Amino acid sequence: MFEGLAQAEAAVAACVDAPAWALTEPDLVAAIEAAHRLEQRLAAVQLTLVHELDGRGTAQAQGASSTAVWLRDRLRLTVPAARRLVDLAGALDSGAPGVRAALANGDISVEQARVIGDTVRTVQAAAGAEPADKAVGVLVEWAGQFEPTLLRKLGTRILDHVAPEVAEAAARAALEAEARRSARDRHVTLSELSDGRLRLTGSLDAEAAGLLRAAIDPLTAPSGLDDTRSPGQRRHDALADLCRLTLRTGELPEHGGEHAQLVVTTSFDALTRHLDVGALDTGLRLTPETVRRLACDAAILPAVLGSAGQTLDVGRQRRLVSGPLRRALVLRDRGCAFPGCDRPPRWCDAHHIRHWADGGDTSLANAVLLCGHHHRHVHRGEWAVRLGPDGHPDFVPPAWLDPAQVPRRNLYHRRT
Repeated sequence: MFEGLAQAEAAVAACVDAPAWALTEPDLVAAIEAAHRLEQRLAAVQLTLVHELDGRGTAQAQGASSTAVWLRDRLRLTVPAARRLVDLAGALDSGAPGVRAALANGDISVEQARVIGDTVRTVQAAAGAEPADKAVGVLVEWAGQFEPTLLRKLGTRILDHVAPEVAEAAARAALEAEARRSARDRHVTLSELSDGRLRLTGSLDAEAAGLLRAAIDPLTAPSGLDDTRSPGQRRHDALADLCRLTLRTGELPEHGGEHAQLVVTTSFDALTRHLDVGALDTGLRLTPETVRRLACDAAILPAVLGSAGQTLDVGRQRRLVSGPLRRALVLRDRGCAFPGCDRPPRWCDAHHIRHWADGGDTSLANAVLLCGHHHRHVHRGEWAVRLGPDGHPDFVPPAWLDPAQVPRRNLYHRRT
């Protein structure tokens, strides 16, 4: 086997630098399909090897606590990915030889094999070996038409085809098994990148997924004609808005003896009255623009240091728009005041029209409600904000957008 794999690796290596641009369109499509079949066949070989490794106890003999941990270190996989590999290898070897054969022939993908294996085990537990064998054939045939997610949904009704007399009870058992798998695999991972950002990955169970979608979907729609954010960027900003709203409620449990809050530390030039680069209490650094924007929000506890590092101010309440003042601001603006935005007050920050660091006071005449997206937009400095003669905020567009710079106003909340 090793010699065959070495030859296969050499053959694949010869294809890596082959000029794909020279292929005709039919040959290009055929090559992609061939590469996919080869990937699945190699996966079948890998699963066989993993099962043999696990059965021999090689990982424990070499000092690892489990085969999954050994695979993580040896192949640089995540533990969940390694564990799924071990589980699938065992399932295909012991309970679903037909699935392994389909994978080895390149007829199904690894993810489809995992779905079929899970479904067949459920069928066997509910109806016995003969319906399970029938289910393999049906599911492999369906795999030629449907991707893994839809295949799993169809699999919940497989007994209607192979054993209708026990279909209802088995469907309930399959649903319960899926719930157990979902609960077992649920996780959220926060990985800190070198530049201070976080990579967010995970798997949510059905209930958490429903809660997240119910909370985040209303916030992911474009906020106006000038909203050029991609769908992924809108989901990112919607998640940040959810966090702001949660912090604003004040109902989170204490953390380290303090209420949950975001602390921003920055230096302050008393002569220019400018905030400098800031840092969170986690050590992540922030740009001056971000610091100025965060300092507007009543959910933020600023900590301002002088040139010698002495503490000048930690969360002065008079700078924060809260209590009766925020209620008055909500009554006046009724939501995000940026032209065309429909975000309600609970999603909005209180922005100082003239920043507090520039001498602006905390008053109704110097504040405006802005959603997270438009708060960032205004802090870039292209749009100017001022109160009109009637006391309502006007927004002056940049010259490149409107050479006449005619003030604009949000009429959405007035109409509704």
